[in-house]
Amino acid sequence: MDRTEVRTSKVPEVALTFWVMKIAATTLGETGGDTVTMTFNWGYLAGTALFLSLLVALVAAQISASKFHPVLYWATIIASTTAGTTLADFADRSLGIGYAGGSTLLFACLIASLGAWYWSLGSIAVDNIATPKAEAFYWLVITFSQTLGTALGDWVADDTGLGYDGGALVFGAALALLAGAYFWTGISRVFLFWAAFILTRPLGATVGDFLDKPVNDGGLAFSRPLASAIIAAFIVACLIVLPQRAGKHPEPTPRRGGA
Repeated sequence: MDRTEVRTSKVPEVALTFWVMKIAATTLGETGGDTVTMTFNWGYLAGTALFLSLLVALVAAQISASKFHPVLYWATIIASTTAGTTLADFADRSLGIGYAGGSTLLFACLIASLGAWYWSLGSIAVDNIATPKAEAFYWLVITFSQTLGTALGDWVADDTGLGYDGGALVFGAALALLAGAYFWTGISRVFLFWAAFILTRPLGATVGDFLDKPVNDGGLAFSRPLASAIIAAFIVACLIVLPQRAGKHPEPTPRRGGA
């Protein structure tokens, strides 16, 4: 009879807490990225270089860690979403390919990275992130997902004329459909996770726009640095108050002596 041991992953359990933190992190990524590139006038190329460098350093630390560390994990998520904001803006605007072109390019990069991950390890499920190779693929896909989410949000909000409020309704409705599919259908949980991960990015961006756009436009008119500080404080509070534990998955152990 096979015995099973539980191996601890270095990414958190995907539960309600995870999605609350994810939306907050994407909001901070939007306001933080815009603070550097627009308020501080660094520009998209310099901002992308800064946040990608920070992301690479944090991913290296995450892979080197021996166990799940909530602060390190969420710092890496924030770096990925901030880098995603500046990278998407650079692709959409500085490269001159527009939101549709940027979204198409990033979607192709995402599919290619998911395909390479599956081809190499046979699974793209997030409950199997416990080896350096799996982690490297995980963070690559995370970054492309965040970047694609940014581009999609801008595309829907600007090119379709829906605006950020209309875009929020579109993405909120799509997330509601994914939640319904999770609870009431047998659709692949892996597909639902990655779809939700992408769609929470533009939803978080909408929250960021609500914080920093003018009152006449329905916002709170906070400056981008102030909005970033508010969201950062919320994330710190979540780390203190909300439970954070590593996801776990069973791993079969070899048979011993025919047992």
